[in-house]
Parts: sequence; structure tokens; C-alpha cells
Amino acid sequence: MTCESSEYSLLFLGTGSGGHLQMGCSAACIEQHQKPLLLIDCGPGTLAAYQANYGGLPNAIFMTHAHMDHIADLEILTVRARLQEVAPITLFVPLALIPTLHQRLATYPGTMAEGDHDFWQSFQLRPVTDQFIHAGHTFKLYPTRHHAPNSSHALCLPGHMFFSGDTRPIPEIIHHELTGSEAIFHDCGTIPNPSHTGLEDLNREYRDDVRSRFVLYHYADEAAATTLEAAGYQVARPNERFSLPDGKRLSL
Repeated sequence: MTCESSEYSLLFLGTGSGGHLQMGCSAACIEQHQKPLLLIDCGPGTLAAYQANYGGLPNAIFMTHAHMDHIADLEILTVRARLQEVAPITLFVPLALIPTLHQRLATYPGTMAEGDHDFWQSFQLRPVTDQFIHAGHTFKLYPTRHHAPNSSHALCLPGHMFFSGDTRPIPEIIHHELTGSEAIFHDCGTIPNPSHTGLEDLNREYRDDVRSRFVLYHYADEAAATTLEAAGYQVARPNERFSLPDGKRLSL
């Protein structure tokens, strides 16, 4: 999946977990012809990584959930967008997350010292439920198992990719909702906990044919990545690009 021949690709801007930032906070950008199509999450360091790769600001972002390791750089982006006088950035947010996102980032008085600007002026809020259309593509989202119900969501571009976001195992989604051809980018560390998938969960919860399509991310450090690879899985590293399938349904 690391070849460059496909129309669609996914570039990881960071692959680490919230408490281990040496791998960068987990965030990725869906690309079309290696041009940014949709940024997934925007935690600490994501904006700098995005600009290093693409030379500008994102024009569309999907938020999987509202933990600070996935949203903190939105505050910086608010100011950058205002100073550079760019059009409001499209922000796709699952409906249940909007109050939390607003409380954490939009209620602080005086976003800029110059005044007359607040968080939402830099963004075009697009509340989403089960799907949305962006740049002619239909994306689907699914609530996952991370802390409270409906607090985190996976993102799917049918036929091309599935990005789990932070989650416990979700075989009820991956086994039954996908076309059978998507590359599956899945949260996984070496040790499970009540909010994240661990290595021992994968064999128990997923079929072999599904696990063969996994690319793992949201792990602690390079030693963890090596452990996951030793178990037979492909593991994403920061600034690694993955070619995505062409969207054709596989025979099941």
C-alpha cells in the first residue's frame, strides 16, 4: 500500500498516542493525486506537519472526536486563517461533538489581541450525522467505542479507506459495513485499555481476511511500532504515504 500509483492516498502527519508525542499526534490527510482532499483531526503539531508537506493551510477538516490531542491546533489555525485572510475553513463535525468542541475552543474571550474575531469566524461549521459530501465524494461516519457513547467517530471513504479514530475493537462495523476493498487504518497499541485497542484484541475480534488489510497507528513509540510489526501487521509512521485501493468491491 505504500506505492504511489493510485489516484487516492493517505498521508500520516502523526501516528502517536496522546501521551507519547515523539511520533506526533495521530492525524492524516486523504489525498487525490497527492493533493490534500480532507484532513482528519488537528492535534498539537498537526498544522506544522501539514504546512511542511503542502505549503499552506487546510481547506477542509473532519474531526473524529474532541480530545485535545486531536483538536488543539484548531486554536492556532483560527489565528493563522484570520491573519492570512483565507476563506473560512470547512469543519465537518459529528453532531454530538459540537457542544464539547465549542466549550473547549470557542468560549475563551479574545481569540486575537486585535479583537473582533472569534473561533467560528475562521471556520464554516458543517454538522454531520451519518454521511456528508465533500469535493464530490461521499464520506460515511460511524460512532465508535471510545470513552462515552457517540464521543468518537470513524470515517470511511467507501471502496478506498476506513479510518477508525480512537476506538476499542469495532467488528460490528468493519465486518458488516465496509465494501470489502478498503484499506483499514486502525487504532492499536501494544496494551489494551478501556478506550483503545491493544494487540491482543485484534486476533480475538477480527477475521484473518480483515486483519490482512490493517495499517496500525496510535501507538506509544518506535519500540511499540516494532512490536506490532513483529506480530505481522503493517504499521504507519509519521510522513508515510499509503496508496489506497481503487474502490472496486472484492468478492466476499
